[in-house]
Amino acid sequence: MTKFGDKGRTSLLGGEIVSKSSLRVEAYGTVDELNSFVGFAVSFSEDNLFVKELLEIQNDLHLIASHLALSEKANEKTKELVPKFSEEKIKKIETLIQEIESKIPPLNRFILYGGSKFSAILQVSRCVARRAERRVVELGEKEKVEENILIYLNRLSDLLFVMSRAVNHYRKVPEKFWTKE
Repeated sequence: MTKFGDKGRTSLLGGEIVSKSSLRVEAYGTVDELNSFVGFAVSFSEDNLFVKELLEIQNDLHLIASHLALSEKANEKTKELVPKFSEEKIKKIETLIQEIESKIPPLNRFILYGGSKFSAILQVSRCVARRAERRVVELGEKEKVEENILIYLNRLSDLLFVMSRAVNHYRKVPEKFWTKE
């Protein structure tokens, strides 16, 4: 145990020392939280529904967190250790969204989140994905952030939403709709 962080400081990949309240730390910390919730969601998939896809998402989120934790001041050798975040990952999510949406009823009303536990935790993951996206946007307003990361996080929240609906649909758990009363 180094006790290095006891004074509210941490080091980024590349060695730069920053406050734990920095936008960069907040962004990669929120992505890490999202990754944890996605892993939690996997534990509710009794029939391995979406497990392969969610594990792949967890790997993608580790890569995103690595990008966000990489200091802009890092040397080229350190920067080369973090692989580029490919546009193919975005396309894969877009294709998956289309595939899932084609198998569930269209949505024309607001739903109440819940149903099965698996569906509910996917909705919590979606909310955390939205927060991670906001943190990355905020960071991107001050420092350079790879554009594909922001696009991916935006698509990911959409994917988690349709996965949640699909889980309830496949498990024959009826959706509950918002009423204005």
